[in-house]
Amino acid sequence: MKKFTAGLILAAGTLALSACGTSGGDNAAETSELVVGASNTPHAMILEKAEPILKEKGIDLKIETYQDYVLPNEDLESEELDANYFQHIPYLETQMKDHGYDFEIAGEIHIEPIGVYSKKYKSLDELPDGATILISNSVADHGRVLAMLEKEGLIKLDENVDKTSAEVKDITDNPKNLKFDANYEASFLPTLYNQDEGDALLINSNYAIDNGLNPLEDAIALEESDSPYVNVLAVRKGDKDRKEIKELVEVLHSKEIQDFILKEWGGSVVPVD
Repeated sequence: MKKFTAGLILAAGTLALSACGTSGGDNAAETSELVVGASNTPHAMILEKAEPILKEKGIDLKIETYQDYVLPNEDLESEELDANYFQHIPYLETQMKDHGYDFEIAGEIHIEPIGVYSKKYKSLDELPDGATILISNSVADHGRVLAMLEKEGLIKLDENVDKTSAEVKDITDNPKNLKFDANYEASFLPTLYNQDEGDALLINSNYAIDNGLNPLEDAIALEESDSPYVNVLAVRKGDKDRKEIKELVEVLHSKEIQDFILKEWGGSVVPVD
């Protein structure tokens, strides 16, 4: 499809030059297209804010939105996308290892602190003995969740295990005998929260925000902003130095976009300088 589209564009450009002459081609502004895949919130919203800025730089940004964490990497690999912006570093590294993707990070953009939510309890201290904690079925999220709960003093993890890849089996001390249920898609956890399922749930901020939750107000505990789980712009190996990609990263790091992120989400999404 891309080759076919490129052929049409080339043909149209040739006809235009024939009709308008050389002077028309000299005066025409060059525009390049950049197709980026993103989660609806906050990624696509941030890209939408960057779109007119890139337009002024001669880059036509096309945003493809996704509801899951699998297709954006598949489409980047198959060259349906020029870049994607939806995932944090540990997830990207896991995907590259599991699927053999030859990707690289073009830029670190923001952090979305993961939060603990509960309709039954107002703090982690109130969680009863044997409380059921619902977490996503994404193994890449387990280390993040468990490291947060360890930092909050609820559990202890094996000191010999890398916390970013820790699993439930790596818990060495569990004073409250917490039970972990990891059988749910990350995007479905806000629905389970609204249905009052489990005693507490760990929900990614993008899904929380997308479902009308305010992490700063609704979470009973929130991951600190020094988290290593930075959301990045990923590209195929060798593309990070493309002019369009570098321009996009520069815009996403600009004060205008960073101020927008802070104002729009009030600290529940934190830009990376």
